[in-house]
Amino acid sequence: MFLRNSLLLAGLLACSVPAWASPADSYDFGQPAPPSKATRTVEVTMTDIAFSTRELDVKAGETVRFVLINKGHLLHEFNLGHAAAHAEHQQEMLTMQQGGLLTATGMNMAGMDHAAMGHGMKHDDPNSVLVEPGKTSELTWTFSQAKNLQFACNIPGHYQAGMVGTLKIAP
Repeated sequence: MFLRNSLLLAGLLACSVPAWASPADSYDFGQPAPPSKATRTVEVTMTDIAFSTRELDVKAGETVRFVLINKGHLLHEFNLGHAAAHAEHQQEMLTMQQGGLLTATGMNMAGMDHAAMGHGMKHDDPNSVLVEPGKTSELTWTFSQAKNLQFACNIPGHYQAGMVGTLKIAP
């Protein structure tokens, strides 16, 4: 009886507290926006292993359309966030790489059983985009006031090799 009640309680807790759910997409530095709302376009070129710029300046309230061009031979990411968020995301990306979901040149989603790997991980954060070699992608964002913001590539080893820049938000 104790075992059955314990299993029932565990089942109820599992249903009421989602173990793998991600927190709501909430950012103190802004939110995603449709490209049609952009007031400015900024082009950023990615090479192995660098961004074409080390610093970006935006204004609070401004909606910027980032055009991201990967001229390198490796997969790269453009991710907006604070240093702590980048550190956390780097661990997720490492897990994806170790699980075979992330390769040097792209995502390997075909044939992967995410549930069997112990996670439902995918790369679909609104503040981030992956760009395969030779491809161009976009990310449009409306900025609010924030401090210590960065844009970075969180592919394992890329941030550490210097693929990170400062994003300044002026009032």
